[in-house]
Amino acid sequence: MKLFNPFSPFKQMLAAGLLAATMAPAMADAPVDHPVIKRAFKLAPSADLSYTIKAKQRGIALAGESISNWRAGDGKYSLLAETKVPLFGKILEQRSDGAVDDYGLAPSQFVEKRFRQDAATTTFKRDSKTIVFSEGDDSYPLQGGEQDRNSTVWQLVSVARAAPEKFVPGSEWTFFVAGRRDAEPWTFKVVKEEKVTTGQGEVSAVHLVKAPPPNKQGQQVDLWLAPSLEWYPVKVTFADVDGDYVEQTLQKIVKK
Repeated sequence: MKLFNPFSPFKQMLAAGLLAATMAPAMADAPVDHPVIKRAFKLAPSADLSYTIKAKQRGIALAGESISNWRAGDGKYSLLAETKVPLFGKILEQRSDGAVDDYGLAPSQFVEKRFRQDAATTTFKRDSKTIVFSEGDDSYPLQGGEQDRNSTVWQLVSVARAAPEKFVPGSEWTFFVAGRRDAEPWTFKVVKEEKVTTGQGEVSAVHLVKAPPPNKQGQQVDLWLAPSLEWYPVKVTFADVDGDYVEQTLQKIVKK
């Protein structure tokens, strides 16, 4: 599993010319690693964040925009992220909501709707302590601190806000993350502090990398968090081994 590249549907479209279970789900084989790490956290203030997107997919340049509506308070959180491009309109919608517990964000449900596909729902069943998926019969145990791929970055932001002095080059931050049909550990490694040009001007940001596992081919994800802007994500890039990429850059923040 990997962080979802919102433009991956275009690879399928360009290549193709634009193209109630009654039994409990079976438990998946135990993951190689299911980290359960309790860290201090401090949630970021509620805000709407707007981004511009540019990309290259199969040699074709694409552009678009996205918005993330982040809300936190009264022991709960919600996050809605939408990506749009000209001609096609909305190509991705992701929703995550849940409570806040001793580990930080505690998702109850993650819904992902991709372009021309049915929505997929991942449910964190706190009563039975399992993670289940609408796509597939696997499930995973809930042990504490698990995230979905929409909440993960915001959990990372919360941890960074609580312990900024620990986000030094070489430090690593691992979370157990559920996607559309499975779950696995994600590890973000701090590279260094860099300048990033945004719609808010030039800001200093902590650059983190999530690389694919050594034995797998997948996307590398680079993430920049800005301490001067509440540690909000100011830039994200997805890079594939074939040279395709997506770059998302912050343009505007409206606190709520």
